[in-house]
Amino acid sequence: MIGISIATKWEYGATLEYFGTKDNERFGYPYGEYFIRTINDTELIFYSTGVRKVNGVGGNQYMISTFNLTKVIVAGTCAGIDDKFSNLDIFVPDKAVQYDCTVKEIEPLIKQSFIVDIDLSNYGNDFYTGTIGTADKAVVMWKDYLELKENEITIADTEAGAIAYICKKNDVECIIIKGISDFPTEESNSDKFESNIEQMNVYLENTPKVMNKIFGEYINRFI
Repeated sequence: MIGISIATKWEYGATLEYFGTKDNERFGYPYGEYFIRTINDTELIFYSTGVRKVNGVGGNQYMISTFNLTKVIVAGTCAGIDDKFSNLDIFVPDKAVQYDCTVKEIEPLIKQSFIVDIDLSNYGNDFYTGTIGTADKAVVMWKDYLELKENEITIADTEAGAIAYICKKNDVECIIIKGISDFPTEESNSDKFESNIEQMNVYLENTPKVMNKIFGEYINRFI
């Protein structure tokens, strides 16, 4: 069985709507809920985990152990960092890193031990790829955005790098499919709270568009 890991309630809500999931098809588990679909003769379990690394790791370890998953696909939104790209662009990263695991004043921002290289050689190369950076702190402030950009991060989120790390520990293949929902904005000349609300509104508007694009155009080739 292949797991489809989904973090936020908005991403999961868009997933339920896309697949027309009925209430009696949804089942609870300690981190959220799940439902099952068969696509191209492959059984998939779609599950919500909640946000941030601890929920992402806990939910995925539970699913890996309970359902003997052979592959995990992390599907969802991300913040854009590399400004060559645009909102709604979809990425399948070939590298996942965690950038909040060091004392960055005296250590590299990203330690080698928290880097996961993802082999995409079986899936072709006609998609955007790059490095996804993960931390519990979302990329909202401009200074955080600039730091990630300087360290050649392509996109950023709050769970995928940790999920890839735990999948590696379990010897389970992990594929990450993420779509840009928003870019951080320079907030120095505006109210920080208003700037954050504006960014959140863009995220909410784009989340169903990203999820529909992932499920409609990408998921089949990676299962």
